[in-house]
Amino acid sequence: MAQKPAIPKGTRDFTPIEVSKRDYIFDIVKKHFQTFGYQPIETPSFENSDTLLGKYGEEGDRLIFKILNSGDFISKVDDVTYSSKKSSSLVPKITEKALRYDLTVPFARYVVMHQNELNFPFKRYQIQPVWRADRPQKGRFREFFQCDADVVGSDSLLQEVELVQLYDTVFTDLNLNGVTIKMNNRKILSGIAEVIGAKQQLIDFTVALDKLDKIGEEGVKKEMLSKGISEGAIEKATPLFSLQGSNAEQLESLSELLKDSEEGSKGVEELRFIFEAIAELGLQSAQLTIDVTLARGLNYYTGAIFEVAAPEGVAMGSIGGGGRYDDLTGIFGLKDVSGVGISFGLDRIYLVLEELHLFPEAIDQSLDLLCLNFGEKESLAALKLTTVLRKAGLKADLYPTNAKIQKQFKYANNRKVPYVILLGEQELNNQSFVVKHMVSGEQKTYTLKEVQSFIDSL
Repeated sequence: MAQKPAIPKGTRDFTPIEVSKRDYIFDIVKKHFQTFGYQPIETPSFENSDTLLGKYGEEGDRLIFKILNSGDFISKVDDVTYSSKKSSSLVPKITEKALRYDLTVPFARYVVMHQNELNFPFKRYQIQPVWRADRPQKGRFREFFQCDADVVGSDSLLQEVELVQLYDTVFTDLNLNGVTIKMNNRKILSGIAEVIGAKQQLIDFTVALDKLDKIGEEGVKKEMLSKGISEGAIEKATPLFSLQGSNAEQLESLSELLKDSEEGSKGVEELRFIFEAIAELGLQSAQLTIDVTLARGLNYYTGAIFEVAAPEGVAMGSIGGGGRYDDLTGIFGLKDVSGVGISFGLDRIYLVLEELHLFPEAIDQSLDLLCLNFGEKESLAALKLTTVLRKAGLKADLYPTNAKIQKQFKYANNRKVPYVILLGEQELNNQSFVVKHMVSGEQKTYTLKEVQSFIDSL
């Protein structure tokens, strides 16, 4: 017996209706990327390993899918390395490429390679799949799409303001009201680590803090202790877990806490500028709030960081995120090029829209009209009519065989086709066709010379 086929864990097949719903999100996101002045690029699905490794921190490196070298790669490994059975020694010998983990690092590589062709500041958007060797769970997959928008070549905080507006505009157009755009600043986190005496353990501090919503306050403290951060330092940081008040009040509290840290104070002022600008401009449906525990565990962020939470009551992780990176291109040899960007989590946005029943009702309507097939002569006339309808921009089709009419109607129902066209022997003789509305049952006859009149009536 043949083995039942399967797909890898963390990946999915998509049905026609699922693809239509995903395209609905893609189209809205892409539309607003373009109205905000972003240009499209694409990069390869896999990169040289040295392009990706070391850019995401220890945890990120662990989740990168490596691609084995082609050919008999094991025979090229020396006996000492092979017998050591240490992956850290073996992996560089047998793999030189990896699937991209995100779109930001490949974008930095792209900017460096094409710097002489680009006009800075360069605003790019990119919608492509990425891969992570993560543990699959609801809203977390091993293969998923990212929808990124980045600006490089400008350190103006107006870019951050614009990205908040972009988030708000897209989610408003998706009718996903009530999302929360959380913001923090890595300079603030650096300042906190400095004032509590954990400056040398900034990465461990931020990686642990970033897990607050997953493992809770006690879990974060336990991880910090395991990383060598002292109990005294953790005690000094404890007030951060329950910082309250309006955005302005929290900024004042942070300003007082970080008054002895130059870097931390700068981070507070950067956040203050963004929040005051947004207060002046206003948002359509999203809420902007400070979350001082937000860290986003990626090493390349240096300034503002974003994370978007679904509306209250929806159990879902972040549906978007991003931040400022002052020298990401520096790792590829192009120094002092600041950038900032955000990403939309397509797959999670999809799940939220599904849960809240926010997809348009007609989104699974893959056909506007179906011509029934009554035989050879009739089907040829119906095909001519279908061709005219298609040229008018309608989604029209002809049933391929003259099966029983009941079967053809069932097919139309299953495809949720709103209109069925009947062009049988009598209609052919009269040079006419009958249009039946599948919901109301109403029928109307048109002559073949009145096709445009029918089209205009839709």
